[in-house]
Amino acid sequence: MSAAHLAAGSAPDPAAHLAPNPAPNPAPNDAILSVRGIERSFGMDVALRGIDLDVARGEILAIMGPSGSGKSTLLHILAGVLTPDAGTAHYRAAATESAAELSALGEAERAKLRLSEFGFIFQFGQLLPDLSAVDNVSLPLLLAGTPRRVALRQARGWLERLGLAEHTEKLPSELSGGQAQRVAIARALATAPRVIFADEPTGALDSLSAEQVMLTLTELSRASGTTVVLVTHDARTAAYADREIVVRDGKLSGLSR
Repeated sequence: MSAAHLAAGSAPDPAAHLAPNPAPNPAPNDAILSVRGIERSFGMDVALRGIDLDVARGEILAIMGPSGSGKSTLLHILAGVLTPDAGTAHYRAAATESAAELSALGEAERAKLRLSEFGFIFQFGQLLPDLSAVDNVSLPLLLAGTPRRVALRQARGWLERLGLAEHTEKLPSELSGGQAQRVAIARALATAPRVIFADEPTGALDSLSAEQVMLTLTELSRASGTTVVLVTHDARTAAYADREIVVRDGKLSGLSR
C-alpha cells in the first residue's frame, strides 16, 4: 500500500467525515463494520467462504487463525482494500448515517474513505526509512493539507504521549522494534481515525515489547472510542481484545471468547 494509503488526513472535524452513499441492506446501527456472505478467491485458492460478521462501534476485535486461514483477507475487505467476489461489506461512519457498501464504491472513493476514516498498523511498522519519527507521524497530516508547523507540533505531541519524546528526530533504523511500532501507532492515531486496522502488529516483537505495544494501542483506542480490528495468531496479543473470533479454512470456526 502506498504512503498515501497508509495514513491520511489531519485530525478531522467530525462534520467533515465522508458521508457514504446509502446501502440497500444497511448494517445494524450499533455496528461500524458489517459483512454478509463474503467470499473471496485468489485464482484457484479460496480465501473466504461465506463470512458473516459485525464489528461494534468502539470494539477491539481480534481475528485469529493459522497462516493461510483467510484472516488478513477478511481484514482487507473490512478496510476496503480488497473487494469480495460475493457478498457485501458495509461501513457506517456514525449511527445516524447510512451505511456505505464498500464494494459498490469506486477505487477513488474507497481510497478517500481509507484516507479520512481509517488508520493502519502493520507487522513491521512500514515506516518510511529516510524520514525521522516525527516526519513519519506528520506525513499523513501533511498529505491532508495541514500546515507543516501544525503537523509537526501534533506529531511531536503524539510521540511524547507514547513515551518517545527523546526519539523524535531518530530514523526508524535507530529505533528498537517496540519503539518503531509505537511510532506506527502514533501515525495511525494522529489523524483521529474511526477504525484502526492492525495486521500482526506484534509479530516481529519480543514478548515485552509486544506487551508494551498492545497496552499502548488498547489504552489509547479505548480512551478515544476508536474501533480496532486486530489480526493475530498470538493468543497473548488477542487477549487484549474485547472479543476474539477464529477464521479457519476461510470460515468462522467459532468464537474464542
